[in-house]
Amino acid sequence: MRFSRNTTGTLFVGGALGLTLVALAYPSMLGFQKVSSDPSRIVSQTQWGPLTEADRDFVVKVRAAGLWEYPVGQMAVKKGTTKAVVTAGQHLIDGHAALDASCRKIAPMLGIALPNVASPQQQGFVTTLSADTGKKFDSDMANILRVTHGSIFNTIAKIRSTTKNSLVRALANQANATVLDHITVMEDTGLVDYDQVLFQETTPPKLPASDLTPPPPSGGQPQVVLTPPPNATSSPLDVGGAPGGAPSPGPTVG
Repeated sequence: MRFSRNTTGTLFVGGALGLTLVALAYPSMLGFQKVSSDPSRIVSQTQWGPLTEADRDFVVKVRAAGLWEYPVGQMAVKKGTTKAVVTAGQHLIDGHAALDASCRKIAPMLGIALPNVASPQQQGFVTTLSADTGKKFDSDMANILRVTHGSIFNTIAKIRSTTKNSLVRALANQANATVLDHITVMEDTGLVDYDQVLFQETTPPKLPASDLTPPPPSGGQPQVVLTPPPNATSSPLDVGGAPGGAPSPGPTVG
């Protein structure tokens, strides 16, 4: 992984969790859990439509997903032993940089505070893959990422079909296309164990909420920005020059 910093702060990604691949590769590792007994509860009225708890949670978790998948993409580009694994890493970087920009655009418009750090469990994936080398890295990366993206598909579809907020709907459209692309490039590595992946997608364990939830940003902490690659092919949402679209001063990954 490669991190850049400025004078106001530094991005740290870490936090080893003693988990096996089987324990890691479950839908719950995405952090998509109900944050209340009624995700449909409207938390605010906006000019783009009502914002529900589920809508708000979706924007936060799309941001959090990029905070761990982007550095994994960087690892794949550096450590992948096959062209297909390197290509998969490039797609992770490209897709999540664009999603990150979209989240940073719409979050201030909707009054959503974005995390600067992934959830503890997501940080554990980064730690696990950081320690992997050679073919083990290739296999673990392809299978973990295939499970996470396969699992999130249903969540995106539910948000897309139920939200009344046009900005959240647009983000769901973008996330759906990105996730489908990432599923495809993981499968193109030829390393996906489908029996294991399908079992893990449909048999989630019960995990404490503290492991699944990204921490809120600290006061005064500069916003982390996922830098798009020079040859980026994915684009963030065009929402009329909304705030948060351009990289802001603060720690970056790129």
